[in-house]
Amino acid sequence: MNRMMAIVEREMRKFFRSPALMLVAMVFPLVQLIVLGNAFGGKIRDAKLGLVDEDGGVQALKIREAFESVRANLRTFEPVYYNNEKQAVEDIRNGKIQGAVIIPPQYSRHVYQQNQPRIALVVDNSDNFMSSTLEDEMNSIVTALNNPAVEPRVLQQTVLQIVELYPYIEYMKFLLPGSIALAMYVSVMIGGGMLYIDDKARGVHEGYLVTPITKAELVLGLNAAGAIKAVMTGLVISFIGSLLAGVGSIFRPETILGLMVMILLTSVAFNTMMFLLMVRVEDPLVPRAMFGILNTLLFFPSGAVYPIQAFPGWLRAIASVDPFTFAVHGFTSLLLKETGFTAIWPDVVYLSVFAILTFSIAVPLFKRSL
Repeated sequence: MNRMMAIVEREMRKFFRSPALMLVAMVFPLVQLIVLGNAFGGKIRDAKLGLVDEDGGVQALKIREAFESVRANLRTFEPVYYNNEKQAVEDIRNGKIQGAVIIPPQYSRHVYQQNQPRIALVVDNSDNFMSSTLEDEMNSIVTALNNPAVEPRVLQQTVLQIVELYPYIEYMKFLLPGSIALAMYVSVMIGGGMLYIDDKARGVHEGYLVTPITKAELVLGLNAAGAIKAVMTGLVISFIGSLLAGVGSIFRPETILGLMVMILLTSVAFNTMMFLLMVRVEDPLVPRAMFGILNTLLFFPSGAVYPIQAFPGWLRAIASVDPFTFAVHGFTSLLLKETGFTAIWPDVVYLSVFAILTFSIAVPLFKRSL
């Protein structure tokens, strides 16, 4: 009994010597509860819905008024007005808006003639949550137009036609971009975070410190090694995951080139972020406790499993600076939407700036002595 209690005492002393570990152990369940509780099941707010009015008549004006009413009250979407259909569809592909309503020419005349007036809703069905929400909202608007509180002299029965921009996308395909980013994060977490701290604990880094290598060179070498591991993971998961999910765009030369750029930048950004977080950590137990919180705090708000437009404001703020968000958007654009660099250049710029910034902060924080 005494020997057993001695082991218990040692483990408890070791635990209480690390306040950071204790804090993380208590905070993790709370972070998971708050983030997951707000990241799933929320209502879509402030989505961007384009409106192309090719009619310009009185009846088209009623649709505009309905859009403004939604923006002022329900806030499900915010209307973005376009002059031509081609630009609206291009912006849907590039992720600038989530859908577009097309009011065709002669729409008002067809209403007055009772000649089956129609409007079209073009949706980005690579995100089934978002497209379903927009379809439901537009069906409600059409129903209200067809059944007004005050009966008009001319009875209109507008028909809403749903136009899906892409073939049916199963949920497995929808999760593929997030799975690629998550696999790369786990690779960085193990190969760049845990091993770094374990090497510190085993005294491996003491061998580096007796050499004339500079801090910048040492930090760059450690980050390059971790990024290479993540790149290999990203390439393998992209290829195997695309085959399993049935994503044929993986074989397009333009998609392959875009994926290589996104995988490289995502790997570097994740690794420099992880190195910055671990650069002053000495206790090998701390990163193991932190990674659960980081996974919850970075992955779920990224839009990989649920639209960002459904998040509350504070969670959207996290998503707006989360490198996961830009990685998932880039992979989604390339694999599911089959777009080119026009759609992913904001992601490329952000990940590049993020990597440079975190690396620049990590270098002066790295200790060149024991």
